Formats: sequence, structure tokens, C-alpha cells
Amino acid sequence: MVRRKRRSFSEGEKAAAVEYVQTSGKSVYQAAQDLDLTETALRRWVDQAKVDRGEGPAGALTSEQLAELRQLRREVRQLREEREILKKAAAFFAKESS
Repeated sequence: MVRRKRRSFSEGEKAAAVEYVQTSGKSVYQAAQDLDLTETALRRWVDQAKVDRGEGPAGALTSEQLAELRQLRREVRQLREEREILKKAAAFFAKESS
């Protein structure tokens, strides 16, 4: 089995693919073949669209919530790195002044 090169898609392209699945009456598998996408990616987009419409499973995060979570995790990681740098600097200067 040949691995595909990883591609990225805009939100508009994803929305159009989801719309195609919903309006064509085709299965996700058939639509993925028509659109030259992987079935897994298209199925994930369709499932996320359901969550965004409020039709997903209880506790599932909307796209907006997922984006916020990614942003917050990025900020936490950066703050932790900065804190470690400051700890090392404080220890260095404490040793120097002794």
C-alpha cells in the first residue's frame, strides 16, 4: 500500500466536502473516492460537522472549542518553558552572588 503525501485543506474545502457527502446521498467511502480524499479524513470532517451543529455525542468539543483548547495548551507550554528558563537564571545568579 502506497502512503499518500500529507495534504492540508482550508476550512472552506472541508465544508464543501462535508456538504457533498450530505447532499449527494453517497457513502463517505464513495464521496472520498470521488473527491480523492482519504475516507478517514472525510469521516472525521463529517463527524466534526455534526458536533458543530449540536448533533454529536454528549461532551464532544466543537471546532471552536478545539481551537481554543489548542491555543491554551500552546500558551501553557510556552509559559512552562519560560518559567524553567527563569528558574535556571535565578539559580545561576544566586550562585554568582554567593
